[in-house]
Amino acid sequence: MSVLFFDIGATLADVSFEDDGSLTFRPRPRVVEVLTALAGVRRGIISNPGAGDAARERARAALDAAFAGQFTEAALLHWGPKTERGIFDGAVASAGVPADSCVFVGEDPDERTVARTAGLRTAAHPVFAQAAVEGRPVLWTRIGLPGGRGLAELDAVANGTEVVPVHVASDRLVLAMASERGASALRQAGFTTDPRGSVEETAAFLLRDDRPVPAPEAPAGEPPEALAAVEGGLRASAAFAFAAGELAGAGPALLSLGPAPGGVYLAAAAGVPVEGIHLPGARPGHTERLLPDPALLSRPGEAPDREAAAGFAPGAPSEETVEAVRAAVTPEVMRAHVARVSGAAPLVEGGAHTVRGRHAAGADNVLVAQALAGRFAALGLTVRLRPFTWRGHRIANVEAEHRVPGSDGAVLVTAHLDSTGDQGAYVDGAGVPRPYDPAADPAPGADDDGSGVAAVLAAAECLAGLLAAGRSPARTVRFVLFNAEEQGLVGSKVYARAAAAAGDSIAGVLQMDMIAGRRDGGHTVEVHAGAAVAGPAAQASEELGEVLARAVSAVSAGLTVERITGPGDPAAGRSDHASFHERGWAAVAVSENFFDGAEPASGTRQYHRPGDTLDDPDHDTGYATDIARGVTTAALTLAGL
Repeated sequence: MSVLFFDIGATLADVSFEDDGSLTFRPRPRVVEVLTALAGVRRGIISNPGAGDAARERARAALDAAFAGQFTEAALLHWGPKTERGIFDGAVASAGVPADSCVFVGEDPDERTVARTAGLRTAAHPVFAQAAVEGRPVLWTRIGLPGGRGLAELDAVANGTEVVPVHVASDRLVLAMASERGASALRQAGFTTDPRGSVEETAAFLLRDDRPVPAPEAPAGEPPEALAAVEGGLRASAAFAFAAGELAGAGPALLSLGPAPGGVYLAAAAGVPVEGIHLPGARPGHTERLLPDPALLSRPGEAPDREAAAGFAPGAPSEETVEAVRAAVTPEVMRAHVARVSGAAPLVEGGAHTVRGRHAAGADNVLVAQALAGRFAALGLTVRLRPFTWRGHRIANVEAEHRVPGSDGAVLVTAHLDSTGDQGAYVDGAGVPRPYDPAADPAPGADDDGSGVAAVLAAAECLAGLLAAGRSPARTVRFVLFNAEEQGLVGSKVYARAAAAAGDSIAGVLQMDMIAGRRDGGHTVEVHAGAAVAGPAAQASEELGEVLARAVSAVSAGLTVERITGPGDPAAGRSDHASFHERGWAAVAVSENFFDGAEPASGTRQYHRPGDTLDDPDHDTGYATDIARGVTTAALTLAGL
């Protein structure tokens, strides 16, 4: 008899730590149905709730609350890190069956690899637990939607079989995990399937290649789409060849999953550092980590009542709001916030510790997240840490909220809290070039994205001041700082996936990614609304961009707003706003003159380098303040203030 062991975070449930210290598990889509179908199979847990007995007791209580009666064998509950095989050996021993009769179900391919070393079978998602028990393979599969068939129809079929989507390339192509049973169900329903290789202990990525490709010849008599397909194939082949060459010594070969929007889909074995690939001339955000989600196709932001719920036609910002923003969001405030998160001043006022870097793999990352949560809490906001695991590191997104009962949707003001210095030049003791080491090398990230973090904090302080003065918003306002953005938008994808699963209503997302880099006299702010998949989300994002443009004109008249829309937007899919576009929600990315590739550029020259400091000549606090004021004004106006 087989025994199933499940990871919790991101596999069984979305996890949040409430501001009262309590832990909440919210079951992921299709999980309860899977567990019900497996009612006759013994099941246990292998999960890491953190160190100490209190953390384990808290996790057990949250498990019982979320999955009452589903995990009743106490001996099969195993708590601790999954970075070494010992915890898996202990699980097998507790099950009393051979190792190959045990299945570990977990989203993280690194953890599945460790489980395999202990002899367990693995499944990349609970939907495939039965396939793992029966020894049936699960494959990366390209799903084609013929004309007249939409994502909603595919969603209805996929959610009734062994299929889990990971990325929507267009309204005609979806990348997914699927067993042959699932693929057969898709074909019977009229969709096409193109299997590309085994999932096993791999993760999927989208690697964009901004280099020009040779102009292809149009096939004789073929429609224009055929030419686009040829060009896409050439770009995918070039990107894959480069990636394979860069990672030739990193372990198992990469697997091409075929052309993707602007590049190639890749499957990489656990531990292969795809995030470290930098194609020549690549623009920011060229690598995107893809996460499995049965609800990916539902796109809740595209509900028929979106227009009524979002209400993107507020009047001009009120004079009271503009005055409050100018008083709260100042160069002095912005500079102080950037100083604390970039190491130019102690992380906590009166403390001794200064930040060396905020890389997701660095020790300071956790400390920064905790300090930011503390600053939000001091403003009287409801604060939650949304933890997740990236390559064995337990890190968290930070969320702070002023909730308005009866709100028709939340207005989100966001940035990413992590940083990297991986474009710097490093040498070992003998002067030989070596790779960037996040544990030892500096990554102050004052612009990327300390400037965005400072703007989010300043916006929260402005709202707190308005609340203290007796003003009340009509909508919920939420401030979110995402982690692991530099690793392929992982944190925002985890956050948006959980928000969709919870049935969250989001009126609009204002994401700031690098707003302080200014040189050569430039004074332009880029507002990116373009979405990779056309549809209501793209239109709503353009409307949100118009609200922001009006706000900038009201509070920061010296800024020139460059609005960029459409599928050709150079930031489409490349910053954290894209994780919300995937769900159909309106979102824009706000940045210095950096993403659009225009010459002469006026953004920072210290992108992903240790020179990205508060005192760098390219770091302009006054410029960042102007942008932050515009975003804050737009958010407060959308919230009804």
